[in-house]
Amino acid sequence: MGDQLSPDDKFHLITRNLQEVLGEDKLKQVLQERELKVYWGTATTGKPHVAYFVPMSKIADFLKAGCEVTILFADLHAFLDNMKAPWELLELRVRYYEQVIKAMLESIGVPLDKLKFVKGTDFQLSREYTLDVYRLSSMVTEHDAKKAGAEVVKQVEHPLLSGLLYPGLQALDEEYLKVDAQFGGVDQRKIFTLAEKYLPSLGFAKRAHLMNPMVPGLTGSKMSSSEEESKIDLLDRKEDVKKKLKKAFCEPGNIQNNGVLSFVKHVLFPLHGEFSIRRDPKFGGDQVFTVFEEVEKDFAAELIHPGDLKASVEVALNKLLDPIRKKFESPELRKLTNTAYPDPSRTKAAGKGNPKAGGEDDDLVPSRLDIRVGKIISVEKHPDADSLYLEKIDVGEAEPRTVVSGLVAYVSQEALQDRLVLLLCNLKPQKMRGVESQAMLLCASIEGEPRKVEPLDPPEGSSPGEQVFVEGYEAGKPDDKLNPKKKVWEKLQVDLKVSGDCVAQWQDKNLMTKLGQITCKTLKGGNIS
Repeated sequence: MGDQLSPDDKFHLITRNLQEVLGEDKLKQVLQERELKVYWGTATTGKPHVAYFVPMSKIADFLKAGCEVTILFADLHAFLDNMKAPWELLELRVRYYEQVIKAMLESIGVPLDKLKFVKGTDFQLSREYTLDVYRLSSMVTEHDAKKAGAEVVKQVEHPLLSGLLYPGLQALDEEYLKVDAQFGGVDQRKIFTLAEKYLPSLGFAKRAHLMNPMVPGLTGSKMSSSEEESKIDLLDRKEDVKKKLKKAFCEPGNIQNNGVLSFVKHVLFPLHGEFSIRRDPKFGGDQVFTVFEEVEKDFAAELIHPGDLKASVEVALNKLLDPIRKKFESPELRKLTNTAYPDPSRTKAAGKGNPKAGGEDDDLVPSRLDIRVGKIISVEKHPDADSLYLEKIDVGEAEPRTVVSGLVAYVSQEALQDRLVLLLCNLKPQKMRGVESQAMLLCASIEGEPRKVEPLDPPEGSSPGEQVFVEGYEAGKPDDKLNPKKKVWEKLQVDLKVSGDCVAQWQDKNLMTKLGQITCKTLKGGNIS
């Protein structure tokens, strides 16, 4: 469609329903020469809610205008913002956001192949970006940084330094994503003006900025992920949607801070070009509006009852949410939702001394596993089982650990002697044919006739005791001992696989030491146990 529009038509489509545009002349100049490059970023903190349909509908406008659109999942920003997303949950939150944002876009008919999706830490941890952060930090005053983040970064009595870095990183993203414009809510205006002020000082171009109005929540204030009563979650059941809309602030004739009316204006009209009021024939019957101002005028004149408005929005909203709910019925996405957003009530209960609640069951993250590099210093047949080896393995402790493994059928004693391997060290010790095994030797395997098994290989140059971690979960601390009743290892082990490049992975993230990747020799696509 963008090819058939004039530059003026594109500009109108790009800017309609926005509250403010900074740099209109720059936009018009670019549109005379080529398609506009624009990005929208979202910090991966609380669960996205129905207000996210507002930027989604604008993204649909950008695509109709022929724009090249990038969506940034700002995981590092989520951590910097007063640690709204714990480091260990960042990767899970990014995966959740990616799945739910794509489901939202699909539900409103946006073609995903026209969009580019980027994760913040894919480029924000590079040497060049880090040096630019330091360069920018040498120019931006504490006053300007604090002022810029005042409406976006969580404000606390004793603010962390991380919150002061947040606005500068968002400014730099414009340069590193190579865009002409950044799109966001009007609450980010001060960050946008900081970018316009300081990027040219680094030798970078000043970008344009497109700002959506802030949509009131159901309580009449800003819709917030952290305020349950102000929002409708994308996965809320139809009964919950009805209940929350019923409680929503929607005073007869009042069009100010009316979240229900705002949703009609900023989501339903841009998407459908019309809105239907459904009501009993004795109260005038159904009515189709093709201009939002007519809806607003009739509501202000009390020709539309709040109950009819809410009921009509409920129908339209559930049509948008149905495909998202359906997608998240899959066991994989249900598991992702529960692990990315563990039940806070259970976590709080654990904090008050309830040993049955909280972290052990909620936070299924791989950093809970104490996986280390080990060196086999002796290996012999188990005295009571010809199919088992009895190994002494150095894991960097005062004494080597005794390990019983079933590798006899797959690897010779000579091949195991002095070999570097991987051990899971925080399982409860188990007796195997009368000998206590103090760790599990991790191997790749492929079922079949015959079954194939290979020990995993640490990077060359590794030393006994070096910690193994999953990319994105480096900062986590292993449990002292995994509770066998909670099946933590068993639940995490399901997602341990060997890639097509023979790299050990958990949920497509590489297992690593400080020296590089964990691999196996030949078993592509194998399981790890």
